[in-house]
Amino acid sequence: MRVAQLVSETDFDGWRLAARDLRLAGIRPEDATFRVAGAEGQGGLFDTPTEDRSPVRDERKEEGFSVPKAFVDVAREVILHRSADRFDLLYRILWRLRDEPDLMKVVSDRDIVDALDRVRNVSRASHKMKAFVRFRFVEDENGETAVAWFEPAHRVLEKTAPFFVNRFTTMRWSILTPDGSAFWDGASLAFGPPASAADAPDEDAVEEFWKTYYASTFNPARLKTKTMQGEMPKRYWKNLPEAALIPELVAASAVRTETMVAAPHPAPNARLLREIARHTRDGSFEEGFSPSSLDDLRHGVQACRRCDLYRDATQGVCGEGPKTASLMIVGEQPGDQEDLAGRPFVGPAGQVLDAALAEAGIDREDVFVTNAVKHFKHEPQGKRRLHKTPNTSEISACRWWLDHERRLVRPKVILALGATASLAVLNRKVAVTRERGQPIALADGATAMITVHPSYLLRLPDEAARISERAAFVRDLQKVRALL
Repeated sequence: MRVAQLVSETDFDGWRLAARDLRLAGIRPEDATFRVAGAEGQGGLFDTPTEDRSPVRDERKEEGFSVPKAFVDVAREVILHRSADRFDLLYRILWRLRDEPDLMKVVSDRDIVDALDRVRNVSRASHKMKAFVRFRFVEDENGETAVAWFEPAHRVLEKTAPFFVNRFTTMRWSILTPDGSAFWDGASLAFGPPASAADAPDEDAVEEFWKTYYASTFNPARLKTKTMQGEMPKRYWKNLPEAALIPELVAASAVRTETMVAAPHPAPNARLLREIARHTRDGSFEEGFSPSSLDDLRHGVQACRRCDLYRDATQGVCGEGPKTASLMIVGEQPGDQEDLAGRPFVGPAGQVLDAALAEAGIDREDVFVTNAVKHFKHEPQGKRRLHKTPNTSEISACRWWLDHERRLVRPKVILALGATASLAVLNRKVAVTRERGQPIALADGATAMITVHPSYLLRLPDEAARISERAAFVRDLQKVRALL
C-alpha cells in the first residue's frame, strides 16, 4: 500500500501533487491511500509511506495527462467534506479520467453522484455558516471587537470567511471553530489554529434585544416545524441565542393562533370612516371624489372596492417617495412582503431594484415607487401565498388610483416595470422586449420608458442569463437617468 502524507485535512494542493505522482507511477486506487499528518486513527499495519512525493516520472506521460476543470472544481469542494474516504474517492475518479475523459459529464456514474452529493453538502454547510454565525461583542486593547463560536458541518471556514469580510468590512471580528479560526482586523484576513467553545465570550447585551425581536416576529399561524428544522437544523441550535426560545414558541403556537383568529378586527380609523361615508355609495367611490393629497389617497385605497382584490389582501399598498419626485417607477402589484408591510418594493424584487438603481447612479430616496395594482393578488398553497398576475379589468379598475398618484406627484419620467405596469401607464398592451429602453411621450408632458420587472431577473435559472439581463436592466436605468 502506497501512502501519501498530507499536511492538513484541507490540503488540496498537497493532495493534487501526491495524486498526480501516484497516477503517473501507475499506483492503482486500491493500492493507494492518503493520510493527514498527525491525525488520530489513521495509518494501517501494512501501510508503506511514500518517501518522495515526486518519484521518477515518464515525462512524456506527464505532458499528455490533464484533467477537466470541472474535476478540479469538484475536488476543491469535496476536500472540505468531513468524510474520511474523500481523498480516496477523488483519486479513484482521477484514475478513471485518463481513460474516460468525459467521466465528469456522466451524472449517473456512482462515483460522480457521490462526489457531487458531497459538493452539495459542503455548499449547504457554507450557507448555514453565513446564516447562523452569531457575533458577541467584547473589549480588547484596540477597542470593541466581535467574536463568534461556530461548529460547521464541514470544513468550510476558509471558504466562507471572505463572505464575512465583505459583509462586515468595517468591523473587527474573529470566528472560532473546531477546525481553525479566522481573524479580520479591518484590513487583512488571517487564519489561526482550532479553538473551543470555552474560548468564545458569554452572551452580551445585544442578545437580549435580538431575542425580543425574534420572539415578536415569530408568527405561529405560519409555523411549519419540519420546514423550520430543515432550514435551521437542530445541530446549530446550541450556538444560536434565539434557539432557546424555539421550544416554548412552538409549544404555545396553537394557543396563540387560536387567540389571533378569535380576536375582533380593530376599529377602523375614524377619519377614514368619515371619508368613506362622504365619498362612497355601496362601497364604491363616487366619480366626484378626488384625493387632494397623497395621505388622502392612502386612506382612500384602504376603502377601495373598485375590484374584488381587497377581499384577500392584508391592506392596500400605495406608492411612497417625495411628493414632487422627478422619477416615478411603477411595478405590477404588491408582493407577499409588501402586502404585510404596507410599503412597495421591500421584498426580494425591491432589493434587486435598489441595487440596480444605485449602480445606475439613481438614489432610491429621490424616486416615487408605486404599483399598477394596489392589492396583492394571490392564491393560497398551504400556508404560502403564491403571486397571480392581475387581469385587464383589475388593472383598469386600479388605474384610477395610479392616475391620481401621477396627478399629485407630477413626475417628469415614468418607468414601467413589466407588461402590467406598461398597460397601466400607456393604456395599451406592449411587447416589453421590443419596446424597452425607448422614450415614449405622454399626453401630460411626461416621458415614459419600459423595462423588465426585477422579479424577472430573480426567476432566470441560468447564472449567465441573470448576469446579462441584469446588465441590460442597469443600462435601461442609466437611460432613465439621462432623461432626468
